[in-house]
Order: sequence, then structure tokens, then C-alpha cells
Amino acid sequence: MWWRVESRKVWNEIKGDGRKKVFKSLVKNGKARGVLAFAGDEPVGWCSFGPRRDFPSLESVRAYKRNDTEDVWSITCFFIHRKWRGKGLARGLLRAAVEAMQKRGVKTVEAYPSTATKDGRRLNAFVAYTGPKKIFEELGFKTVQSTNPLKPLMRLEV
Repeated sequence: MWWRVESRKVWNEIKGDGRKKVFKSLVKNGKARGVLAFAGDEPVGWCSFGPRRDFPSLESVRAYKRNDTEDVWSITCFFIHRKWRGKGLARGLLRAAVEAMQKRGVKTVEAYPSTATKDGRRLNAFVAYTGPKKIFEELGFKTVQSTNPLKPLMRLEV
């Protein structure tokens, strides 16, 4: 939900169950898009995406501000259940998300991947929710803006 709110004030106003309620409403109204991963009947991961305009908080991050965002779609969030991390699930979710956007006629996909820390250490899952840079590079995403080395903006023309 972080990227979907207009300000930190709104974020704080919809804490806990409020965020769940707002997100549930977005799902019911077809405003939340994504792909899910299952192990049998158990959901074990997701990747959220949608038109960049659906994620107003992107404009509050200097590293992600752009003028050419009219028809751009964004990949904003991954979640992988703890038991399933490190097994390639994020790669599969990323491929499935790009394929789903291609089917919708999307031409430009944007991502805001996580990088290592300044001293080269891997980020923990709590702050790596935007996905590791490496999986985007493997799929052909290119860095198009890097005003902050810890916050690259990557794009894929599909």
C-alpha cells in the first residue's frame, strides 16, 4: 500500500486494518493488479503491478521522478513467504507479471529494485520488497535513471 497513498500523512491515517480495508476495496474494484504464486492451495508469494499513475508515492521519491510516465506501468512490490525465499520464486513472479502486462498491451514497464547496502551487504527482506536488481537485469531491464545508487529506476520496453 505504501506506493498507493499520496502522502505519509495518509499512510499514518490508514494504519493496520485500515490499510487492509483500503487494499481489499482496490482488489474488489479491479484497481489492484498482480500475480500470485501458490504451493498447492497455499499462496506463497505475489508481485504487484499497475499503471504508474496508480502509485502516487513514486512522485515523492526524487530518484523516481520522471516526465515521461504517461503510458508506463510499474512493478512496485514482491512478497515471498519466508519458507520460499531463495528458490527463484521472485524471478518467476517477475516473468509472469511482465507477461500479464504484455497481454494488456503495456509497452513500457518500470521497476525500482533493491540494491546492496553501501558497504555491499545484501538487504534484508523487509527493505528488499521491490525486488533485487539482479532479477530485473536478467530479464532485460535497463537502468534509465540513477540519481541515487541505492535507488535505480529501471525500464523494460516490451
